[in-house]
Amino acid sequence: MYNNVGSQPGVVQPPTNTQPNPFGSAFQVAGSGLIRGGLGAYGGKILGSSSEYVQSNISRYFSDPQYYFQVNDHYVKNKLKVVLFPFLHRGHWTRITEPVGGRLSYKPPIYDINAPDLYIPLMAFGTYVVLAGLSLGLHGKFSPEALNLLFIKGLLGWFMQAALLKVTLLSLGSGEAPLLDIIAYAGYTFTGICLAVIGRIISGYSYYFLMPWTCLCMGVFLVKTMKRVLFAEVRSYDSSKHHYLLLFIALVQFPLFIWLGNITINWLL
Repeated sequence: MYNNVGSQPGVVQPPTNTQPNPFGSAFQVAGSGLIRGGLGAYGGKILGSSSEYVQSNISRYFSDPQYYFQVNDHYVKNKLKVVLFPFLHRGHWTRITEPVGGRLSYKPPIYDINAPDLYIPLMAFGTYVVLAGLSLGLHGKFSPEALNLLFIKGLLGWFMQAALLKVTLLSLGSGEAPLLDIIAYAGYTFTGICLAVIGRIISGYSYYFLMPWTCLCMGVFLVKTMKRVLFAEVRSYDSSKHHYLLLFIALVQFPLFIWLGNITINWLL
């Protein structure tokens, strides 16, 4: 109604410039291309650095789970000897390294007796649950609920051992050990407990000999292992604090083994 002037006769309209400005469009395209390219490069840099950071931290704290299952019969037999009879281990306690991708990595357990694995801890934990059920059955106290509680008791003991080792390393300024390494070292606890429970099933008197022996051997094994981890990763620490904490790890094995080896319906005892 108000803008219909162009349709009225006799009214001359000023000419309009309909030719495009080639410089303006060129600058516009170039500017938008530079902005998109800059943002893309910056975003790619951020995403790339973020993914590298995440991957480095995952490998740093969790490692590769498949690494811990590269075992064979020879390794399992020799590893059990080291865990159950650490006094007889005449070799070194350090791990063997190899260059992989321009950096040093540890050899898998199949090539290194000192490397941690998860095969033995998981098998030992399963054996502990089976032996606990057998012990309850021989005493006429077996029930699925009781076995389930003993399963939870074993998991709690495993967690407590792993937490003890991790807190010890952190207190000494070494938090670099992968989490699966700590879980593997803590899981070796069940190898000695299984031996003690077998002695308890066969003869009550042998249990009172095997339990202190397995506690002592596990304490020596963990002290040797933690010393190796500390010497490899810690650059400066208080020597007296270092020895006291390692002694504390060895002494804690006695109440922990006694608690896990006490197969009763009341899992808190």
